[in-house]
Amino acid sequence: MSRERLLTKSKYINGLQCPKYLWVKLNEPDRVPRFDPSTRHGFSQGLLVGEFAKKLFPDGIDIPADDFTINLNHTEVLLKERKPLFEVGIMVDNTFSRIDILKPVSKDEWNIIEVKSSTKVKNVNIHDVSYQKYCCENYGLKIRNCFLMTVNNEYIKQADIDPAGLLTMTKITAGVDRATDGIRQRVDSMVSTIASEKCPDVTIGKQCSSPHECPLKKECWSFLPENSIFDMYGSKKDAFELFEKGIYSFKDIPDDFPLSGKQEIQRSCEISGKPHIGKEPIRQFLNRLEYPLYYLDFETFSGAIPLFDGTRPYQQIPFQFSLHVVDEDNAATRHYSFLADGKGDPRAEFVATLKRVLGNSGSIVVYNQSFEKSVLKALAEMFPEYSDWVESLNDRIIDLLAPFKSFHYYDTRQKGSASIKNVLPVLTGTSYDHLDISDGMNASLAFLGVISNSASAEEIIKIRNGLEKYCKLDTEGMIWIVDKLKELTKKRTV
Repeated sequence: MSRERLLTKSKYINGLQCPKYLWVKLNEPDRVPRFDPSTRHGFSQGLLVGEFAKKLFPDGIDIPADDFTINLNHTEVLLKERKPLFEVGIMVDNTFSRIDILKPVSKDEWNIIEVKSSTKVKNVNIHDVSYQKYCCENYGLKIRNCFLMTVNNEYIKQADIDPAGLLTMTKITAGVDRATDGIRQRVDSMVSTIASEKCPDVTIGKQCSSPHECPLKKECWSFLPENSIFDMYGSKKDAFELFEKGIYSFKDIPDDFPLSGKQEIQRSCEISGKPHIGKEPIRQFLNRLEYPLYYLDFETFSGAIPLFDGTRPYQQIPFQFSLHVVDEDNAATRHYSFLADGKGDPRAEFVATLKRVLGNSGSIVVYNQSFEKSVLKALAEMFPEYSDWVESLNDRIIDLLAPFKSFHYYDTRQKGSASIKNVLPVLTGTSYDHLDISDGMNASLAFLGVISNSASAEEIIKIRNGLEKYCKLDTEGMIWIVDKLKELTKKRTV
């Protein structure tokens, strides 16, 4: 069997999730969409964490991993050295596994240490390591214990990164042993699947989204109608129950099937073809708004390795805000913005600038207040001189998400979502599709390209322009949404 058709640990995890995906990935790889920027960023974070993990074993030996054959040959030789080994390559029959760290214990035993950029042990990690253990033991190695090394999100950076503080290790031997039960049969089945000329026929199910969103989901779910039962708000348990009964559309849900209030609104909208407009609760929401109105949005970045002193892994670091101010009803707007230069910790300048342009009275309108409030709270903790001011903002913050999350307004085109990305196009006809940067994750990754010096001067100009347009649309869009809600509540609800 060629290297490309070996069963690896990633393919083993793919096979556990869905045999169809495993087959397609190996036999018709062009059907698999390319990894999105967020996924690629996750991979890069894993590599960074892996390098810090190696620092915990100063006598460790890094085995070259770029060349498959060289890696296998070096592994065979270096196993005799009885030192910690990094990027160990183990191949037996039709299986291959790379082990992050193999640490010698006693005279002839080893510990497996898998390194992840996550902050907790996940069930999929257990299965990942169980496959590694299976390969190692088939190779003839004795495995004593298995560990998962993860990021400690309570670690606070001070000066240089301390690997011992950044990382934490959890013993997972018992879980791995349980997951290893029946693994030979699973491996044999997957090897047969890979070798088969026919793609397995697999019905859609919960495995399409667990433990990861399957890259083939869009293809496999394409037979479903527009506004299918899987756009149902809340748990997908009810949706799968209906699917198993052959019911795919909201219109076909039986009258006696128990639905929540929000799900019933979805069903009614689908049948009527008209949006649901709760005029009175929307009016109550609008009456809470006090001029001047400050429409505010933050953009942040985070990473497994904290960049600045006083920050933790995956802490959201604000680098941009957009602020539209409306002094009174129907008045012209004023726009303020901040975008860090990417040359250092942006937080001090961010909060100082925000305080200068955010008035002392009037409602502060955001979309999903928990995010903005959490960022402001972290800023107050870092800069105590702003704590009283931040505290004063809490009573002024109004969450524009609320009327949509409560389904006071709902249109089938939202597909069960209250996100501004779904609400804005429905209410105003304006979307984010025309923008170079069209969502918060891409904004975060784009700015990381600036701060890491990986972007050229020309690229930086383009990125900054894209960030300004994206963040501005977030706040400008909120103005349009509020204006539309005002308009709707003046009209008779049909």
